[in-house]
This record gives sequence, structure tokens and C-alpha cells, in this order.
Amino acid sequence: MESTEIFLEVIVRAISLALEFSAVLCILVGFVSAFTLLFKSKQIKFSPLHNRLRLKFGGWLVLALEFQLASDIIKTTVSPTYENLIQLGAIALIRTFLNYFLTKELNELPELIKKNQGNEKSE
Repeated sequence: MESTEIFLEVIVRAISLALEFSAVLCILVGFVSAFTLLFKSKQIKFSPLHNRLRLKFGGWLVLALEFQLASDIIKTTVSPTYENLIQLGAIALIRTFLNYFLTKELNELPELIKKNQGNEKSE
């Protein structure tokens, strides 16, 4: 029985590490894609470009938060002490809160970008 528990812990650590690596990779890809957009853009005005950069990078941040939360959940399955469960609850609450408002902002950005592009054409 003990060898099964050790095997499970090793598997959970490997999965958790893979999820955390995926989160870091998402942030890196988001940074590179936003940085690339910055250099490809030929617009002079800062605000619309700024919004497109936030949209591009924000989507990757949301995905990274999901991977990090999954990693925390997986880690807690191996050692579900009260302290670990309380920490997971706090982390999940904070990350869910961040994810909710970031997603809400990302959903509003495309309309703001269209609105700004319409204003540029009329000027």
C-alpha cells in the first residue's frame, strides 16, 4: 500500500510540474505575441494599440491562471490537510476572482477597439 501512495505522489508531482510549466509557457507565449504585435503595428495612437496588446496578452494570462489553479488542486489531492485545503480555497478564490475580472475585461476590449477604430476613421 505504501508503494502505491509513493507512486501516486510521484505522478501527482509530475502532473503538477507539467501544469506549472504550461502556465509559464502560456505567459511566455503571450509576452512574445504581444511584443511581436507591438513591433508589427504601424499605428501612431497609443490607446487602440494598448488595448490590442492587453487583449492578446490577457488571453494568455487567463489560460495560465487556469493551469496554475489545476496544479494547486492536483497537489492538494495528495495531502488534503485542513491547512492545505484552506490554502487551496484562498488561492482558488483569488485566482478565480482575477480570472473573472480579466475575462470580463477581455470580453469588453474588442468592442472598445472597434469603437476607437471608428473614431480614427471619422477624424
